[in-house]
Amino acid sequence: MLNLQKENNSVKIKGSKFMYVWMLLATFGGLAACFFLIINGFKFDSKYSFFYLGGGFLLFPIFLYLTLWSLPGFVPGKTLLVLTEGSSGFIMTKKNKIPFSNIRRIRFVRNPLNLINDIVIETFQGEVSKIRTYNLIDDTDFAIMVDQFIYPNMREDAKEVWDRHVNLSELFEDAKYERKIDV
Repeated sequence: MLNLQKENNSVKIKGSKFMYVWMLLATFGGLAACFFLIINGFKFDSKYSFFYLGGGFLLFPIFLYLTLWSLPGFVPGKTLLVLTEGSSGFIMTKKNKIPFSNIRRIRFVRNPLNLINDIVIETFQGEVSKIRTYNLIDDTDFAIMVDQFIYPNMREDAKEVWDRHVNLSELFEDAKYERKIDV
């Protein structure tokens, strides 16, 4: 469930509480498991002690790397992005404002180096903006957020691109979300 805060005509998007717990378990839980393996491996009271040591030392740098990349997302109350609703609406990030009418394509992409999902926005001017989500937004929540707040104010050709990308029947099946059609 997406964590939204509405003020006037702006919507602040924050990470889902479920995803906060999930990321805490994945990153810090992985580090704790590595410490557990290393400590029990150094006791040498099992015939698997060398496997414990090998697994602990092998996985520790990986979990440390993922934890360090994810740490900025754990700042309490962190706002990932702000949407201003309406026909002249825009996405406000730390670096710039992107009007909904300038969006050519919006995607949810996993970075292969740090395994963190980014919102990638391509504009008609050829600019590409990336918004780091720190894996605090789920794929379904992203699709609902775009479909509910951004899609109504996009240009027709950008709407066609989004319609090819999103599967509304799957969104209804997963989250009971239906697109509101204005007549």
